[in-house]
Amino acid sequence: MRRGTEIEELYRQHAAALVLFAAAISGDRGRAQDAVHQVFLKLLASDAANRAADPKAYLFQCVRNAVFNELKRQERLVEFEADSAWFEPPERDPAAERILRRALGELAEAQREVVVLHAWGELTFAQVAEVLGISPNTAASRYRYALSKLREVLCVKEDSRVDVGR
Repeated sequence: MRRGTEIEELYRQHAAALVLFAAAISGDRGRAQDAVHQVFLKLLASDAANRAADPKAYLFQCVRNAVFNELKRQERLVEFEADSAWFEPPERDPAAERILRRALGELAEAQREVVVLHAWGELTFAQVAEVLGISPNTAASRYRYALSKLREVLCVKEDSRVDVGR
């Protein structure tokens, strides 16, 4: 079993990204925080993290499973609420955040998961693939398609802002 301090260090390093990822799936920040806490409580009670080849990917996979298990228990799917889960940087640009959250909300769930895992979770495509049960090539492909869609959506919004100002 990992010592409590090792688990605490994993929590400090990855909790924020894990909550964001869980919220992207569940659409509810509170439910996301509960899932992350449940995963870490289970880690404290077992030695499963010691057996994991990649503890970071293992954590994301456990959180993903915890969220989906909770959704199944609730017997309903929750829509992703773009405003419910977002990092709060020290220098905020609320308008830009709102635009980006809406753009992320327009992505297919599979693409949004890859973007959040890769961009905010800082997982490699191999780790993303492990978490989602897909190939690394599929993860990279979904990421490329997501970026293309985000560019399309964000450029249209930028163009419409320019037209309004004329």
